[in-house]
Amino acid sequence: MTDLGDHYRSSRERLTALLAAGDEAEWGAPVAACPGWDVHDVVAHLVGVIEDGLAGRLAGPPDEVLTAEEVARHRDDAPGELLGRWAELAPPFEAVVTDRQIVPAVLDVVSHEHDIRAAVGRPGARDDEVVLLGARRLTDSLDVAATVTFELGGARVASPPMAGPAYTVRTSAFEVLRFRLGRRSRDQVGALEWSADPEPILDDLFVFGPASLPLVE
Repeated sequence: MTDLGDHYRSSRERLTALLAAGDEAEWGAPVAACPGWDVHDVVAHLVGVIEDGLAGRLAGPPDEVLTAEEVARHRDDAPGELLGRWAELAPPFEAVVTDRQIVPAVLDVVSHEHDIRAAVGRPGARDDEVVLLGARRLTDSLDVAATVTFELGGARVASPPMAGPAYTVRTSAFEVLRFRLGRRSRDQVGALEWSADPEPILDDLFVFGPASLPLVE
């Protein structure tokens, strides 16, 4: 089984290769999944999380104030400088992610990988092992007064059993990852292939969000 730190590294390396191979103008592309941010801001946040984590400034995901500081901290960095900083700092952080089993760090980087892919119009890696891992972890943590089963291709992943109705939705691990982390609107999630009308549980399906506008990738 791949270590969590290895998953983080793989996502980081895919994103680094994607941005290094593209036009530098892409760094200014707006990121619809992160309103008000462009690609540079997203990478600045990812670098800032590592800096703050290694410096002991994080006890969990950064709040809005610290996140804004991370983006501002690197606003004037050239793209190559920012990617170099990420590559320099990441290995010890990835070791900590493995040692302490910090799942949120992995979900954060893979989410932002796909945020940026959408922003620059270069989708990919949607079937990567980390996407299924993320979908499973986000299903395990689902807290609704119902049992929800996701049919993810050949896999069935169910939330913890609860008294109440049962719902089944046929979708992809990628969609579960995206909508649980707020990258889909309420209407988009409601329009998935559900076994019963999900309206009673829709608002409990999002860890963040939902997105105010539909995000189509």
